[in-house]
Amino acid sequence: VRGIRTSGPHPQILHNQLEAIALAAIRHRETSVSIMAPMISTIAEAQWFASTVRQLSERFEVELRAGIMIEVPAAALLIDSMMKYVDFVSIGTNDLTQYTMAADRMSPDLAAPLRLIAQVAHAGLEHGVSVSVCGEAAADPLLACVFVGMGISAFSMPRLAIPSVGAQLAQVSLAQCRLAAASVVEAADPGDARYRARGALQVEF
Repeated sequence: VRGIRTSGPHPQILHNQLEAIALAAIRHRETSVSIMAPMISTIAEAQWFASTVRQLSERFEVELRAGIMIEVPAAALLIDSMMKYVDFVSIGTNDLTQYTMAADRMSPDLAAPLRLIAQVAHAGLEHGVSVSVCGEAAADPLLACVFVGMGISAFSMPRLAIPSVGAQLAQVSLAQCRLAAASVVEAADPGDARYRARGALQVEF
């Protein structure tokens, strides 16, 4: 039992955590506070979490943003319905790959999950909700270009990966990134996806 699902058998734990965050936000009102729930898999879970965060926001008179983590295929498939309830979304590529491919969470096979990621990014653009990516894929300069082309607005990555990702993004245009994003979703496997992305971006990796 992981993430939001722990609130079922142990509801007080999540309540205490959210209340502690709200109290901390009161002391630092100049800081934007965003709270994200991991392992969301149903529309009801997304709606309930967002509602809980907003109730706390009203109760403590502090601004709290409610977001969800997309780590299971069910969430990606239901994302259009979930978007209306949340303020932001983050895609956890490690877990999403594991649960999509029935493989180790560090598996490099992102060919199939890329379609799910593109679906979530598109829903974010449609609903005006920011979508970010975290996980090993976010630190890959080639994939970073693809994600930008899909509409991803932020990345979470190890500090040492920032220079290489930033340098690569500076060398390509948004049009190239969008072309790469459109091409990789039709890829048959990871090697084909990288080949298609390189061709669209016209760069060497």
